[in-house]
Amino acid sequence: MAFPLLLLALEGKVIPRYTRPEMGRIWEPETRLRTWLDIEIAICEAWAELGEIPMEALGPIRERASFSVKRVEEIERVTRHDVIAFVTCVAESIGPEGRYLHLGVTSSDILDTSMAISLRDAADLIIEGLGGLLQVLETMALEHRHTVMIGR
Repeated sequence: MAFPLLLLALEGKVIPRYTRPEMGRIWEPETRLRTWLDIEIAICEAWAELGEIPMEALGPIRERASFSVKRVEEIERVTRHDVIAFVTCVAESIGPEGRYLHLGVTSSDILDTSMAISLRDAADLIIEGLGGLLQVLETMALEHRHTVMIGR
């Protein structure tokens, strides 16, 4: 069974009143695309180290690579493909060296890696919150250790 709020988060849509701000930021389109960009740049760096793309292409890729959510959405309306729209947008910002983006990878490579990063970040927030919850529970348990209550 699917979890509706998780599905919304995976689509970059969260309901603010049900979401802590720091958790909501993880699932925002800007954050998702920033993660995609970090992954694409890391792939280019790896290819350059292996000699598959010119090392001198890395400077322009690192320095010029950028995107705008609005531009990606415009391109996606034409391509009907989120990753192709993103790669096209970033390649536009880089110039000729943009042709090395997305070399040797599939859209799933980007999406799966990005999802793993987002889930890790979300889990870190949850784990951090659990630490606080455990402290509160311990305090309350000690405070009420002599409180009479019904039990079995």
